[in-house]
Amino acid sequence: MSHQDSKTVKVRFNADCLRQTLRWLFAGVSWSTIKFRRDCSWTPRLLAAAGMLWAWADESTLVERFQSVRKIIEFLFPQQQQLAQTYQAFIKLLRRWTPQLAPVIQAALRQRMRQCLPDCWRVDGWTMFGVDGSRIELPRTRSHEAVYSPTRPSKRRRKKKRSPRHAKKANLPQMWITTMWHARTGLPWDWRTGPADSSERSHLLEMLPGLPAGALVAADAGFVGYEYARSVIDSGRELLVRVGSNVRLLRKLGCVRESAGTVYLWPDQQAKKNQPPLVLRLVVVQGGRHPVYLVTSVRSRSRMSDAQAAQLYRRRWGVEVFYRHLKQTFGRRKLRSTCADNAQVEIEWSLVGLWAMALYALIEVNRSGTPPRRLSIAQTLRAFRRMLRDYRHRSERGYRLRDRLRSAVIDSYERQNKTSRNYPRKKQESPPGSPQLMNASKQQIKQAKQLTVCNKKKG
Repeated sequence: MSHQDSKTVKVRFNADCLRQTLRWLFAGVSWSTIKFRRDCSWTPRLLAAAGMLWAWADESTLVERFQSVRKIIEFLFPQQQQLAQTYQAFIKLLRRWTPQLAPVIQAALRQRMRQCLPDCWRVDGWTMFGVDGSRIELPRTRSHEAVYSPTRPSKRRRKKKRSPRHAKKANLPQMWITTMWHARTGLPWDWRTGPADSSERSHLLEMLPGLPAGALVAADAGFVGYEYARSVIDSGRELLVRVGSNVRLLRKLGCVRESAGTVYLWPDQQAKKNQPPLVLRLVVVQGGRHPVYLVTSVRSRSRMSDAQAAQLYRRRWGVEVFYRHLKQTFGRRKLRSTCADNAQVEIEWSLVGLWAMALYALIEVNRSGTPPRRLSIAQTLRAFRRMLRDYRHRSERGYRLRDRLRSAVIDSYERQNKTSRNYPRKKQESPPGSPQLMNASKQQIKQAKQLTVCNKKKG
């Protein structure tokens, strides 16, 4: 009796969605430059996948995260050799290879941002980046105190010596993160970490060569300084920064053809060293309660009007929202590692994991015509973690990872104003005042002309 052969139907699991996501994220990564030992059961690609899933997992402890991720990795990528079973072996391997793995993954993510989101690359014709810093809490251990406690003495004069209790409180270890943030997509671009009193400006100068040529860097009043501004301008990038009463700006110095708003940044210390003045443009914006004073290196109003400068600076606030996503939504307000080296690994993979997850979701949301600002990081994280928990479950149509990400958007209704809430930990900081505007003296005008003549002769 003849019979028909039964057709085998391939069952698709949620793990297939995770495998597809990791392949897409690692598609542009070159692993050939990273060589493991021959007897190592891990490969660079396998370790990077484990680090990514380890950052996405939601278990309460780092050890539980690794144990859960190890099972998923073995299911996604069956290996002939058995992977390391202990968290200590895993974190030791991450400490050794994160400095090589993280940069190549970051480079691949930057390339994907430009290739897959060309419509979300510029803001009013500018490739704009916001920069700001924030602190991450750490467990009080000797290892963290040795690496992340404040290293510079405070400049404030104290009337009396600190008690041992207050000195111990001031020695609280915290990790400082300075992030370069892409304004249009809302995704990170680069970052630097250091002790609690690290210099934001120094971190920015380290990240400056990695920015595209002609990029616009927007920063708050903490990034004011002659050396910083000159480094940004000399690198071929443009500057948009808020200034306050601690900044002195000169007018009518006569170095260039002046117009309304032309000012010069030329501190006395740089003038004594015969360094040239920086020609900037002052923009005054009426804020909610107080006027906001901005300076920019873009002197031509045809390239950037005052209204555009105000609108671009308002977008800088998105970097504060990014830190809220990292600390609150992603749960990195306080790291769990008790060792300083492990804490560095934890924050590196947390930032890479948040970046990769948001980029993958943003591309799905952008296909439906939804603007990037409506992407919900909370719903995106919920979708990824659902796949991690149910990786052995069958993938149902309409409930796969991409389907969940397409609906991971913020509701369209308008939120109420929450500024009246008396939140106990809300910062009560006074806004920066107006900058000191002074007309240049005769001696300053004469010195500026001499410097201009000397620079022309050298040129």
